[in-house]
Amino acid sequence: MGFKCGIVGLPNVGKSTLFNALTNSSKAQAANFPFCTIEPNVGIVPVIDERLDRLFEISRSKKKIYTTISFVDIAGLVKGASKGEGLGNKFLSHIREVDAIVHMIRCFDSPDIQYVNSTIDPIRDLEIIETEMKLADLESIQKRLDKKNKKNLTNNQLKILEMTLNCINNDNNLNKIFETFDKKEINSSGLLCVKPKLYICNVDEKSVSKGNKYTEKFISKFGEKNTLIISAEIENQLNQLNGTERQNYMDMINIKEDGLKKLIRKGYNLLSLDTFFTSGAEESRAWTITKNCTAPKAAGKIHSDFEKGFIRAETISFKDFVESKGWLNSKNNGKMRLEGKDYIVKDGDILNFRFNT
Repeated sequence: MGFKCGIVGLPNVGKSTLFNALTNSSKAQAANFPFCTIEPNVGIVPVIDERLDRLFEISRSKKKIYTTISFVDIAGLVKGASKGEGLGNKFLSHIREVDAIVHMIRCFDSPDIQYVNSTIDPIRDLEIIETEMKLADLESIQKRLDKKNKKNLTNNQLKILEMTLNCINNDNNLNKIFETFDKKEINSSGLLCVKPKLYICNVDEKSVSKGNKYTEKFISKFGEKNTLIISAEIENQLNQLNGTERQNYMDMINIKEDGLKKLIRKGYNLLSLDTFFTSGAEESRAWTITKNCTAPKAAGKIHSDFEKGFIRAETISFKDFVESKGWLNSKNNGKMRLEGKDYIVKDGDILNFRFNT
């Protein structure tokens, strides 16, 4: 299993259109009116990895299983959502379940598509959504810091809540929380405002390769690192084309890769994720892990018994596996290593775990 992204934004910014494009489905009803998505749609997408394709060929596996990314299309939020406006904080609860938040920002003009605001202003729109998340967090924190609930918190959980409360109340940057506590502790807090975030500037076709005045304004404030310029409509069109037609169209509009690949790459960087592989006659499979993951923890991704009874990991780098054309030659050529409990798994490693049950 990979990671789970929640797509959020104001109504009619293109969330459902993007969701349909990313998941290559029509599960989400894309319509020109607010709140057409009432229940969150979930789509699970394989993370295509050419390395796995190569392993599948070399091992002559019966099955090939990619790791996945899940997208949750969350209905449009509006100002006052934390107090029940629009469809209310029902949808804020869905965001708590995701690993990362994908903010969909409207960066295009269109008289044909209704909008909740009279002007296009991506920074203002993001601030509306962020404010609603903070207000929802405030309510949650205050309840959890109540005397009867406070006793159930660990010392670090208490500190995270108190620091977040102080940051929200004083409009301070949340960076100190990330510097003080590890990601696992922060994620377990269930707070919205501390979740990792990506920003998608949804543009029209003519702006997809270079952006426009709206994306320039947004990037000047929030930077390029976690920002993507994508046209949800173009992504939808690409899904209707076959390989050659698709590539010709991408060349014509001057884009090198589709939105899904961009999003996966940024998402892996944002969440500090790596991929390791298992490969044999039965199946070749990709597994998602966090960077600096130890071999036993990686084994636990396959089955908890593998982690509990971990002995060692037979390990081959992707390069060596390909050059030696499989396990047997890698072993005979001295390219297979036996790694213990302290081994930090590297991106692209092919692993076989030895364990006791």
